[in-house]
Amino acid sequence: MVPGQGELFGGMPAEAVTVTAAAPDPVESVAAVPPPDLLPAGLSPVGSPSAGQDLLPVAVATPKKRQRAPEGERKHLTLLEVDRLLAATKDNPRTGLRDRCLILLMFRHGLRVTEACAMRMDQVDLESKILQVQRLKGGLSTTQPLRTEEIRLLKSWMAERERWLRQWRRKEGGTGAALDRQALFLSTRGTALSRKTFWALLRRYGELAGLALPPHPHMLRHACGFALADQGADTRLIQDYLGHRNIQHTVRYTATNPVRFEKLWR
Repeated sequence: MVPGQGELFGGMPAEAVTVTAAAPDPVESVAAVPPPDLLPAGLSPVGSPSAGQDLLPVAVATPKKRQRAPEGERKHLTLLEVDRLLAATKDNPRTGLRDRCLILLMFRHGLRVTEACAMRMDQVDLESKILQVQRLKGGLSTTQPLRTEEIRLLKSWMAERERWLRQWRRKEGGTGAALDRQALFLSTRGTALSRKTFWALLRRYGELAGLALPPHPHMLRHACGFALADQGADTRLIQDYLGHRNIQHTVRYTATNPVRFEKLWR
């Protein structure tokens, strides 16, 4: 565990996930929830999946490849914007619980979207309250503490995930051979959630939350870095937490933070 991590994110009590690649699945979508009598056959209002069927009724356009943001354009989300994204997922009773859990973990642990979607069940240890974070791009993999809110959401999602698996097994005659039982975040087809699907979902949640700029997954990682810098975490600690090999990638979070100048001119 990186020294001092229990103090990150406002000193909340430290309470603990590592990462793999997944096959793409059809883009899921976020929409206003229809009344129960309009839900597709085999789908309950609380979000039970129907095999081979998207959990949400209205399609979202497949996102185009993300372009580099123009110079000067903000590349991260604020804490308030992250809170609004999390709140927007509560209006989606089908995949909202999964999406809320994923967004929170990506923000709290500075996960890249590929790292998050590729998470496996054995990366999460709820008993020890730790998350095994396996970084990509040659980054430093670490063991990080899970906090109370993360553990609560993970427990709720894992219970829902098991309910999805039971329903899929019944529909497939008890075998469930095509299901990915190790993927932490499942798509509506029982495979690991794809980057493309989450990218589209996050964009739609941003619209529902009324954000001023369209969010993309990497903005959650940047939001983590800036939030830690705002709390006074030093550059080396943030570097280890985000898994940066080169500290120059971390300096962006602390260089513009006004907190480090507070003791000047006293």
